[in-house]
Amino acid sequence: MRTLIHDLPGASAGTTRRLRSLSFGSGQSGRKAYLQASLHADEVPPMLVAQALTERLSALEAAGAIAGEIVLVPMANPIGLAQELQGSAFGRFDLSTGLNFNRQFKPLTAALIPLVEAQLGPDMAANTQLIRAACATLLQAWQPATEAEALKRLLQGLAMDADLVLDLHCDNQAVMHLYTGTPQAAAIAPLAGYLGAQALLYADVSGDDPFDEAVSRIWWELAAHFEGRFPIDPLGCLAATVELRGETEVSRELAEHDADALIAFLRSTGHVDGTPPPQPPGCEATPLQGVEPITATASGIVIFAKAPGDWVEAGELVAELIDPLTDARTPLHARASGRCFARSSRRYANCGMRLMKIAGPTAYRSGKLLSP
Repeated sequence: MRTLIHDLPGASAGTTRRLRSLSFGSGQSGRKAYLQASLHADEVPPMLVAQALTERLSALEAAGAIAGEIVLVPMANPIGLAQELQGSAFGRFDLSTGLNFNRQFKPLTAALIPLVEAQLGPDMAANTQLIRAACATLLQAWQPATEAEALKRLLQGLAMDADLVLDLHCDNQAVMHLYTGTPQAAAIAPLAGYLGAQALLYADVSGDDPFDEAVSRIWWELAAHFEGRFPIDPLGCLAATVELRGETEVSRELAEHDADALIAFLRSTGHVDGTPPPQPPGCEATPLQGVEPITATASGIVIFAKAPGDWVEAGELVAELIDPLTDARTPLHARASGRCFARSSRRYANCGMRLMKIAGPTAYRSGKLLSP
């Protein structure tokens, strides 16, 4: 295992934050996988899974079972990890700007097209290396205006030359679920099976440039743009956001299970030597445009009628709001059938608050598809 310490520029005099990346493998095959934990710093389960992964990857490296390189960032957000407001962790948004730490990564496709067009040729593998080098050039030219932007540039740079990227998160209260790009859903399905995911959500563009899309979307966009002229692998970087259940589900047993599932997937993709275990049956992939966000239409005490993992029929009651001032009761019903995969842990809602997410098979939404 090789350890690198990355210093971020100080946000104020006398302060410096540090990031640690771990590299495993001999680096002989040219393959690279990248995994990071807790970009939303108040999401603790991924950090414990990263500890279990470190143990497994160290043993696999010692056994000579990693011919390429696997990079693991066990704690991806030292800025958010330090943010605490009167005893409550606040790791999802940058306090200095209000921006979500998993939004506004650098979209590169438009800048890549003129940069690589004159150099592309008939060899797909050579085109892949050319595009990755061009990505590195563009990211080096990015001049971050804030400490959080410097963190985003660093993380994107660590992952941009990988052919597999897994961004480990968790939700508020949730079952295991994943997000990926539409062209990649079939290739990510085995991971959903190994993890026991109950929702696999896909979109071409989910909005606001989250991390996994920033490193993967360029490949299918460039492949489409240069179709018929130059061969470009649309799966040049297979990427997914992995939501490891809910934020309080922190246990050795779950972390061991999830680390074993991730290693099984790494075997199936060839990043770890050995025969992968049989893939358990996975859930059906559904469009992110088909996710129904159940939103409070009034303020009040929240009484949930459905929990994460429950199947919901169209028109079924999913929650009720009780106004403590007037005793008025407001029922909330699902508009379509689907799987409840996440809900809020708060039990008092203001009007407009998102309470629950239900994954349905029919796309009907557009625009920005992710939670704030």
